[in-house]
Amino acid sequence: MSTLVFVQLLLLGLRVTDTTTDTQRQCADMVPLDLLSFLLERDTSKLVSGLQMKSAAGRRGIQILSPERSLSFPSSELLLNCEWFPEEFSIVVTLKFGHIAPKGDEYIFSLTESKKDRKQSRDESEENDDIVELTKDKTGEEHQRETKRMKRKKHSSRLILGLKFSRKRLGLVFKSHRDVVEHWVFRGTRLADDQWHTLVLVVGRHHATLTVDCNTPLEIIPSRPFPSDVNIQGSRVNVGSRGRWKGLFSGLLRQLVLVPGSDATHHICPSNDPQLAVLSVPPLLLDLHVIGREGGRHGTPSETEERVAVGLERSCSELRQGQLWFNPLRKGLYLCDGAVWVTVLEDHKRLDYMLEHQVLSTSSETHDVEVFEVPSMGLMAAMAHRSTASGSAVYLWTNSGFQLYQNISTYGALAWRHFKMGKKLFLVGSNSGGAPDRQMTKDTEVDFSVIYKWSKRRNKFVQFQTLQTHCARDWEAFEINQETYLAVANHRKGNNNHTINSVIYKFNGLTKSFEAHQMLMTSGAYDWEFFTVGPYHFLVVANAFDGVTTSVDSVIYVWVNGSFQVFQTIKTFCATDWEMFQIGSRVFLVVANGHRLYSSGPSQYTINSTIYELDMSGQLFVRFQDIVTHSAVDWEFFSLGEEYFLVVANSFNGESYSLNSILYRWQGYEGFVPIHWLPTIGCSDWEFFSSKGESYLIYSSAKAPLSKVFKLKTY
Repeated sequence: MSTLVFVQLLLLGLRVTDTTTDTQRQCADMVPLDLLSFLLERDTSKLVSGLQMKSAAGRRGIQILSPERSLSFPSSELLLNCEWFPEEFSIVVTLKFGHIAPKGDEYIFSLTESKKDRKQSRDESEENDDIVELTKDKTGEEHQRETKRMKRKKHSSRLILGLKFSRKRLGLVFKSHRDVVEHWVFRGTRLADDQWHTLVLVVGRHHATLTVDCNTPLEIIPSRPFPSDVNIQGSRVNVGSRGRWKGLFSGLLRQLVLVPGSDATHHICPSNDPQLAVLSVPPLLLDLHVIGREGGRHGTPSETEERVAVGLERSCSELRQGQLWFNPLRKGLYLCDGAVWVTVLEDHKRLDYMLEHQVLSTSSETHDVEVFEVPSMGLMAAMAHRSTASGSAVYLWTNSGFQLYQNISTYGALAWRHFKMGKKLFLVGSNSGGAPDRQMTKDTEVDFSVIYKWSKRRNKFVQFQTLQTHCARDWEAFEINQETYLAVANHRKGNNNHTINSVIYKFNGLTKSFEAHQMLMTSGAYDWEFFTVGPYHFLVVANAFDGVTTSVDSVIYVWVNGSFQVFQTIKTFCATDWEMFQIGSRVFLVVANGHRLYSSGPSQYTINSTIYELDMSGQLFVRFQDIVTHSAVDWEFFSLGEEYFLVVANSFNGESYSLNSILYRWQGYEGFVPIHWLPTIGCSDWEFFSSKGESYLIYSSAKAPLSKVFKLKTY
């Protein structure tokens, strides 16, 4: 990035950015959402109530028997952290109608208001009924027409968005500004011919296209663009209806996928079988051994073995052991081994798979692991153990893995950070429950973190300096203009005071110690990330909690005239980690969002974590991609050759600490896509390291006394 461009950035952008980037607003740049699989995979042993499975022309589809509530679910379960429907999206549908087309509108899917949100609409309808009562002097026919009009208005107010089919046309209906219901209609589609057809509806900023069976698309240019403020809070997704009998879908559905933020046409077209082009088809419609609610049949063993599931993400379990799965987005073929998907073939893949290299038994649960190189010794790893009795440990890497090298007394250790000053190596560790020289009481609001220096004479770390901290969750070390700084993330004072100062320390060469340089107000600070772009230095804090809510602003600071100033604020939800990385000339920041805390009701642990990209024209970081995580506490970025990867530490899903952490690979236009699922227990940290030409990942567990090292096999 050129110096001139960054000067422009600073001249225009060095200010308190009061336009907060809100991760929950627009549903965009998400992975494709398979609505049918979402319904059918709730219980793979039987079909959902209100559905019937049928075979037609050698392919399976589902028929909607009734608008059961089981065919409806809150949009918040699918469109996580979203207030508004995406203003750009695609819908992929594979359907089949008989020769007799429906007389009225039938809904393929819809978004409708919840009962609570319809209260205001009902009140307005009652007012309209009063108006009708006041016009009884009208003729009976006029009164009847007026009543019907009001009823239509009452019902239409419940619909937020719907995709409907009628005779020779397909229509998108949605609630626009001031609750005006708009209709975008594609005519002449001729789908009622008793054949399977695959449709891709693409809604862009200024036009909409409909592609049928990968043929030339039909295009309409509406007078107004699709609105960016279609509110979906509290709404429900209905498959095959609008939540009532009228408008029930009478054909067969085989595929129904919503793709926020992108054009799905290029994912499935061209195709060898365009009428059945596949983006994601539920396994229940592919596996012949599944028995339908009515009229199902068993497939022969040979038929079952020949089946290959096609679609997006699939779960691997003992029931699916031996099954093959093809993912068209990754162009990969995978085999279920009973627990995870093993790669058989994948396009342009440098990373083959991961091998469990070492299970490291630790003296206690571990909150953090730091891997670093010590001259003349080799690779080491410092573990921040929770237990005060055993302290924390430093391990040395050997041919057989990490071996215990040194114990260090710590008191509820939460993090380690290594850094260098000249040729000298240091470790700084945070304590959350005491200090080396005295025991702390539960009510004490002060902790002491300790800096250790590597002693070449003794070949071990020795105490260098003690600093007063407040439940320090993280340390960050960096250099600016050949000066060394340390930033501590003070999480809280006592149990309740989370809005406190975190501190930037600067090393004083005269006193040979670190001294406070700048105070920055933080809210339950969890992590600092320092990075440099061109000649400019940035520091971003992960704010987790302000004492009331986890929906707080995290802050990006920039270094100006010897101190950090606010550059931009970003709305986060219990932010626990920031990771900066670069791909070519592009600069990214990814945040780990822990959970959403509500004033009433349970917390939500399955939420989006978000990748942001530095936009030079806008002088700020803008949202690039949302990734669903489960109480994420860490991101780790690394590269292998020309391939780029992110691995997330998923720690808790609201019910269990035993769940998969996921490795993602950079796919360019598609962003990061998941490629490996790694079973972890209360995962608290990931670190990437290399040794003798081999690459490894190590994770620590905050819920079990173990860590695991994985070897990355490449070819």
